[in-house]
Amino acid sequence: MHFVAGLLNIDKTLQVPVYLQIANGIICHIRQGTLKPASALPSSRTLALSLKVHRNTVVAAYDELYAQSWVDVYPQKGIFIAANLPEVAPRPIADSPQKIAYPEKTFFEVCDNKLSHINLYSPIAGNSIAFNEGFPDTRLAPVELMLREYRRFANYHFTSKYLLYGPEQGSENLRAELARFLGETRGLHVTPEHILITKGAQMAIYLAAQLLLGKNDTVIAADPGYCGANEAFVQTGANLELVPVDEQGINLDAVEEICKKKKVKMLYVIPHHHQPTTVTLCSERRMRLLELAMKYRFAIIEDDYDYDFHYTSSPILPLASADYYGSVIYIGSFCKTIAPGIRIGFMIAPPNLISQANRLRRIIDRQGEHLLEEAMANLLKNGDITRHLKKANKLYHERRDMFCNLLTQQIGEHVNFKIPDGGFAIWMKYLNGIKPKDVAEKAAAMGLAVSAGKDYYYDKAYESQHIRLGFASMNFKEMEQATDLLAKAVKKLV
Repeated sequence: MHFVAGLLNIDKTLQVPVYLQIANGIICHIRQGTLKPASALPSSRTLALSLKVHRNTVVAAYDELYAQSWVDVYPQKGIFIAANLPEVAPRPIADSPQKIAYPEKTFFEVCDNKLSHINLYSPIAGNSIAFNEGFPDTRLAPVELMLREYRRFANYHFTSKYLLYGPEQGSENLRAELARFLGETRGLHVTPEHILITKGAQMAIYLAAQLLLGKNDTVIAADPGYCGANEAFVQTGANLELVPVDEQGINLDAVEEICKKKKVKMLYVIPHHHQPTTVTLCSERRMRLLELAMKYRFAIIEDDYDYDFHYTSSPILPLASADYYGSVIYIGSFCKTIAPGIRIGFMIAPPNLISQANRLRRIIDRQGEHLLEEAMANLLKNGDITRHLKKANKLYHERRDMFCNLLTQQIGEHVNFKIPDGGFAIWMKYLNGIKPKDVAEKAAAMGLAVSAGKDYYYDKAYESQHIRLGFASMNFKEMEQATDLLAKAVKKLV
């Protein structure tokens, strides 16, 4: 009878009630095969004395076991492990069976290489200073304005409806305000029916790829390009055709050559501040690309992830604003407008595609965050987002100029770059045989994280002479410190 008591470890300092610790401990030993089906358990009085707890505590534990069908109770005989439980081969008794570590590997087969891993946003260890790939400064995010909207909802009598299931397509208010905002800023004359709200641009890219691509379909993308999109395309079983990028954007002669030889299903393009090269697709190529899409009947995914951040002149209107045939799927996000953690993106397309994307999105993720979407709708309606963008644009413009001056002053003879028209990063080339990976190693030793030139090209073995340096998330002091360390790393290799 004292055998069971010896198997149980009771800790009265835990938040878990003692009776549940007893019940869970017995369940663990049944599962481990230590306690066999139909074997007797000690009486509540005996077990209580052994464990030094009140008898009612053990009675509550046995009641719990009975309620969960782990034990059978026979009047005048006692309490027994349920006889209908399967026999389990005994395993070694752990010190605390309630805390058995979860397995490190599955018992069934899993292909470890089915999905490749690319570190798009690597965390920076310790107190290192980091040049990221081009993120906004989260310290500028209008958090107080967003909290203001949440507080407003807390005082509304109808707030509870936003805690229930809502439209899979996204908040009706947000889609209406977004349609107005896109019409004013991008010349996109759309209705809420043309809009699907997603959790960032990446979800929108994935949905479009899954809907339109199948095994052995051909999709065209730029190289170097955005690896997150390429991965989404490859996972559909499609074949990726790569075209080069120059100062005017993707090479459309190369695109047409592919179209002449193969049936192209989709083309992916970042027309503003191409990732990673920062170039903007020129007006002539934009017009020609739309004509090619009509001629060869392929879809265009237009990823306009940071359209709102342009410093030299007004940004060129999106391809989608001149799309008369329904060829363009326009994708954008507020993750750069506000902060990466604010996961609101959108897909703009004709309603027949939006309807299908809506059904697929429901399978993956029933809906977005309704309260967040309603708060964003109010920020758009009140003009808060427009005011934030004007303020942020001015500051990022100053940071771009400051950073370019620092690079020119400190390592101008060892690097080459073009001042970007907008966006959050600079595409810089090392000169004089300096290799990005060598600079990254030297910089890391001094506490600076900087790109080693990997993952820009589809061929991961290709050693790029370029790196992408994000400047927007650094204030002037941080920028000076980071550039100083980068300069020291470069000069160690000269």
